This record gives sequence, structure tokens and C-alpha cells, in this order.
Amino acid sequence: MRVAVVAGPDPGHAIPAIALCLKFLAAGDDPVLFTGDRWLGHARAAGISVRRLKGLAPRPQDDDLDAGARIHSRAAYISTEILPDLSAMLPDLVVSDILTAGGGMAAERLDVPWVELSPHPLYAPSRGLPPIGSGLAPGEGMRGRLRDSVMRAATARSIKQGLRQRSEARIGVGLSADDPGPAARLIATLPALEMPRPDWPEHAHVVGPLLWEPTADLLDPPAGDGPLVMIAPSTAHTGAEGMLETALAALDGTGVRVVASMLDAPPADLPPWAHAGLGRQDALLADASVVVCGGGHGMLAKTLLAGVPAVTVPGGGDQWELANRAARQGGALLVRPLGADTLREAVLRVLDEPSFAESARRAADTAADVADPVTVCRAAAVAGSTPG
Repeated sequence: MRVAVVAGPDPGHAIPAIALCLKFLAAGDDPVLFTGDRWLGHARAAGISVRRLKGLAPRPQDDDLDAGARIHSRAAYISTEILPDLSAMLPDLVVSDILTAGGGMAAERLDVPWVELSPHPLYAPSRGLPPIGSGLAPGEGMRGRLRDSVMRAATARSIKQGLRQRSEARIGVGLSADDPGPAARLIATLPALEMPRPDWPEHAHVVGPLLWEPTADLLDPPAGDGPLVMIAPSTAHTGAEGMLETALAALDGTGVRVVASMLDAPPADLPPWAHAGLGRQDALLADASVVVCGGGHGMLAKTLLAGVPAVTVPGGGDQWELANRAARQGGALLVRPLGADTLREAVLRVLDEPSFAESARRAADTAADVADPVTVCRAAAVAGSTPG
């Protein structure tokens, strides 16, 4: 099966797309990755065929203050930009990242079946949940259900506006106003981070986190026998700032060792009990006792999958939602706002109380109950190519 996988350059979306391509390769399929320039060399070195994803550059008419208009109009534009390349490769299936919806639009314009990749839990609204992003558990009892109902009503206008904007964008590239949606949805998360809902979509499949290490280098932790605390500053532009600096101030004198895993250049003036740089996170997690991270899905899921508890310092975006879910599951402790005293207290508590590590291991165990993404995609391709 020849598959086009389309994802933007944000690490939280490009990395799962690369991981999915590697699963296709291992299964004998032929994936081609469309993504930003930052990841083309990495993917090519991993044996993946790549194409530059066109249409990513900001346009003068893009309204950064209106996320819906930006997402949908940009998706329509990207679909036009990549249409020639997609048409030339004649894919049997397109997999389009949820934030790079232009891949799905382009597939629909070519009459090719497509699958949506969500590199996080299912964020579609539900009649059984409070609005996604609130961080709240479903309300209990009459008052709790009333709270959720009122909150859903408050967000309904924005949802309807987004649907209108998507319809306008679709019409602009010759598609019908009504979006038929993908043939299937890959929900690439741990079941432990998902929430039960009465209206789970029939074609949505939890396939487990899609993880890939962008380096083969190993980052040695500091010498000593103190507990190892791994710091993973957020790669999202909405992440909390100053996490590493605050963590170093917070943990000074506690007897722990710190290793900071960073895509960017590390600071030069680190204390002897702290190392920082780019290194395989899976290797670091094998020795870590706790991870301090922003609560972004990629790092949080990787941490829990390794059975390691986390202290989350959520910023914007979906980090608040995910940090609260992990805290309710028991494998993480949430700190907000970021401060040296509160961060030190949280890290020491997670190190002292075995329940956090036990909950993290239970979260890891849920990975056994997921679908195979390649199998889901192959079924979607077959169903989409069957007449009638």
C-alpha cells in the first residue's frame, strides 16, 4: 500500500507522523512523508521517502487572532499546494494530521480515502464530557451534569463558527460544504489518558502513542547515586517559560541528579549535578525516578508508557487538559503557576510517595489494549476503494 502521511513541522505532530511511517515500512508498505523542512533530513535518514510540505509559510491574509479561520483557510490553501505532488504519487491512502487538515482535503479532491491522525486523545466534543480544554472530569450528580451542560452551551457558538469556516474553505476549493470526514481516526494516545464518553465515534481507534527518537545519541546523567530527575522543557510555543532554570533552582541542595533533554542548545552554566543536551529520551527514562515536563502529549505519554511518574507544569494549548487527566489518573502531580518552592515540593512528594510510580505503571499497562494503526489504515484503504 502506498501511503501519503501529511503533518506540519511542530514536533508534537511531525514526530508521531514519522513514527507512523516507520510502522508502515516495517509492515511492508510504502509511505511518503509530507512535512516541514526541519524534519526532512531526519526522516530520510530513517529510511522514509519525504516531500516538503508546501503552503506552510504565513500569508498576509491569515488572521492569527482567529484560530478557526486560520486553520481552515490554511488547510484549503495547503490542499491546493500539495495536490500536484499527491496526484503524481497516486497514493492508496492519505493520513492527515489533525492540525494539517489540508492533507485530508487534498485526498478528498483526488477521490482517495483518508485517515485522520490525532497525536493525542480524542478532542471532539461530547454530550457526556465538559468542554475539552477545561481540564475537568465529567460532572457528577444533577449539579455536575448541569455545570457541564452550561459549559457546553457556552462553547457551542464557537464550534458552529468553526464548522461554518470549514464549509467556506471547502467550497473555495470545489468541495461540498458538508464535510464527510475521514474514513477512520487514529487516536495515538494511551488509554489511560482517554476519557470514556457515550458517543465515541465508530471509526475512531485508540492506537497507542506514536513515539520516535530524533537522535541516536545518548546523554549521560551526572555521576552519583541520588534519584535522577529528568527535565523535558516543552517544545510547544505555548509551553511554560523558564522551566529548566526554575527546576535547577528548586532542586539545588535536595540530593537529586538532573538531566535535561532538549532539542535546543542547552545552557552553558550548569551545576555539576545537572547535565543537559539532546539524547535519547527512552534511555533516560529507563533510569529516571520522575520527569518534570509541560504536560504536552508526546512527553507525557512517553513518560507514563515507561512507567515513570511526572510533575507537570502546563502552559497553554491542550497541556492543561492533559496535565489534569494525568493527575486524576494518579501518575502525575500538577504545578501551576511555576515556582521554585512549589516545584521542589512536588518533585520531592512524587519521589517519597510510591503511589505515583504505581499509578504510572498502571497507565503503562493500558498500552496492551490498543489497535494496530497499520491494520486500521489498510482497512480504511480497502473500504475506500470498494465501489458502492
